[in-house]
Amino acid sequence: MFENLSERLGKTLRDISGRGRLTEDNIKDTLREVRMALLEADVALPVVRDFVAQVKERALGTEVNKSLKPGQMFIKIVQGELESVMGQANERLNLSAQPPAVVMVAGLQGAGKTTSVGKLAKYLSEREKKKVMVVSADVYRPAAIKQLETLASEVGVTFCPSSTLQKPIDIVNTAIEQAKTQFFDVLLVDTAGRLHVDGEMMAEIKSLHEAVKPVETLFVVDAMTGQDAANTANAFNEALPLTGVILTKADGDARGGAALSVRHITGKPIKFLGMGEKLDALEPFHPERIASRILGMGDVLSLIEEVERKVDKQKAQKLAKKVQKGKGFDLQDFKEQLEQMRNMGGMMSMLDKLPGMGNMSAQIKDKANDKQFVQMEAIINSMTPHERQKPEVIKGSRKKRIAAGSGTQIQDVNRLLKQFMQMQKMMKKMSGGGAKKMMRQMKGMMPPGGMGGPGGMFPPR
Repeated sequence: MFENLSERLGKTLRDISGRGRLTEDNIKDTLREVRMALLEADVALPVVRDFVAQVKERALGTEVNKSLKPGQMFIKIVQGELESVMGQANERLNLSAQPPAVVMVAGLQGAGKTTSVGKLAKYLSEREKKKVMVVSADVYRPAAIKQLETLASEVGVTFCPSSTLQKPIDIVNTAIEQAKTQFFDVLLVDTAGRLHVDGEMMAEIKSLHEAVKPVETLFVVDAMTGQDAANTANAFNEALPLTGVILTKADGDARGGAALSVRHITGKPIKFLGMGEKLDALEPFHPERIASRILGMGDVLSLIEEVERKVDKQKAQKLAKKVQKGKGFDLQDFKEQLEQMRNMGGMMSMLDKLPGMGNMSAQIKDKANDKQFVQMEAIINSMTPHERQKPEVIKGSRKKRIAAGSGTQIQDVNRLLKQFMQMQKMMKKMSGGGAKKMMRQMKGMMPPGGMGGPGGMFPPR
């Protein structure tokens, strides 16, 4: 997400970072570039106008920080305005009502509404420790009810049955009564979508809203539609008192126009980002972290939270003890490390959150793709337990068998073994308490160009 905007803004702001002082003349070209970068990212024109005007006013105003150079100060102002336009800080769901807290989810067909209800149910039950029930009031698309039932089963929350023969208001009232008697904390209501905004749809959803009085009314919108996402959200907001937005398919949106337009146009906060197809791919929207990522400064806080949540601590401790005792690091351990990385969204997801990685060259990004890690896992899966423990026994005929079993070439097997041996050497140094030596070794493996190059993690083919 934001790749195009990040690249364009990064170049523009690097050009001004060395300026001695900020004047109207020397920031004019930069502001023009910022304006073009935002328009190319499909940010709505009123948002672009206000953003550029605010940056100019603050840059030429009295804001001076003696610890920063003028160019750095300009970047700080741009970052502050990016945060401001997206809402300053994360706004959590308001679930403090008397249980069950009813959360109504609305949106157009194809935006990922039903899937978002499933993701939100998983998020609330696992990360907020809430007892969650879901119900479908979509009586126009028979598959929607079955889809939500399947999702509820997958994420381990209770599904309240409904039928296309019932009225939406009756469905939700029945679900509320059931949620009350069974002491549920939250009831998520999936409503009917349409292919476009129409009067009949709005009238129905308004009457449903008035009848059930939800504490949260979330609008689900596809980030790939750019500024149209903000305009659609605004049309819904005029009919319904929205409390927030879920921006789906954000991982496929290289521009970011929707994220930068929704808050400004609707006045409603983006509360969540859908970052993939998996049911745990829903992230709280933190404007300050997103602004940092846009400007290539990374998002270390989100990375730390992800590690805390997704890394198997018992396995990590077991491996640490094994290495410290000098028992060696084998291919099974290597495979488990690859699995942990996949659980965290893969290599690119991690790199995007590290400071400075937003400006990686396309060549390095290509070498750091997740296909290589999938291939590595396939190769290790084709080995016997003995071969994983004693990689040194893997010679000619075994390599042929492993390559055939994993659908790879012998040179791919050789590459994996070489990379594993490099990691094994580092682990041996760790066992002697030589963490500093290991860091020096890693630095030596990284050529000046980055992660690629001879001896690096992603050597040239």
